[in-house]
Amino acid sequence: MLGTLEVVTTVVVGLMVGVEFSVAFIMSRILDALPEDSRQLGHAHGGRMLGALMPYWYIGSVVLSAVWTVAGWHHEGAGLVVTAAGLLIVSVIMSILLLVPINDLNKTWTPENRPVDWKEQLHRWNRYHYIRVAVLVAAFTLLVTALA
Repeated sequence: MLGTLEVVTTVVVGLMVGVEFSVAFIMSRILDALPEDSRQLGHAHGGRMLGALMPYWYIGSVVLSAVWTVAGWHHEGAGLVVTAAGLLIVSVIMSILLLVPINDLNKTWTPENRPVDWKEQLHRWNRYHYIRVAVLVAAFTLLVTALA
């Protein structure tokens, strides 16, 4: 049972890392290459679409890693899983405090009502997102190492 939990947790976190990595290094660049209205509308649509899914994915990843921590407490690699769970919690806190407020505004913007500093706000979101991706990659790496 523990082995299944380890694999499921690692796969769930790994897929989340892949999505967030793609957002940071592929989708953002594609959207930024579009003309202004399309660029901003694409960011808003992505924020609405992924914003509806990601809270469940992030919280689910934290829960899975916490269950792995408890179930595997006396097994080798438990410290790595605890650290990974801590990093996943940091990513949730970062999301709530730094990224979600910008995303919630961006989701409602249209070319007619967006603020003058909309580009700066999107750049700020991207900077925070790069840091969050680094935290997620570190958590994933620890989980894979604990699994190995």
